[in-house]
Amino acid sequence: MTFEIVRLRSGDVVRFRAMNALFGAVFEDAESYAAAPPSDAYIEALLRTETVFPLVAVEQGEVVGALVAYELVKFEQARSEIYIYDLAVAETHRRQGIASALIQRLRGIAAERGAWVLYVQADYGDEPAIALYTKLGRREDVMHFDIDPAT
Repeated sequence: MTFEIVRLRSGDVVRFRAMNALFGAVFEDAESYAAAPPSDAYIEALLRTETVFPLVAVEQGEVVGALVAYELVKFEQARSEIYIYDLAVAETHRRQGIASALIQRLRGIAAERGAWVLYVQADYGDEPAIALYTKLGRREDVMHFDIDPAT
């Protein structure tokens, strides 16, 4: 099987929706990814944003893997970091190097943009993700907290 890694750009609304459907299926969270889908105009604006990196793995026209990352401009030094927010591969396409290829493509983008580091979080117990990220980088044990906005 062969696949191609594609960075979504303006005009890729169909692939963007396929990416979100993949995330919903893999994360078993269709509610978050499909209940209130963004408009085409919102997607187009997002796809034109240079600091958002939606990457998809496409095989025979089908999105079989996806990664979304964001560039965060830092304040303590003139540099940026790239945060991998979502990464998923269809169950039928796992263990074929798709996740590694997505991250490798993002590493190239990060280098082109002069980013200082890429980082990602993994859930405790998600051994496949932890193994992948350990293979590719350095592990730091941190705690993550969600804080709701003021209402």
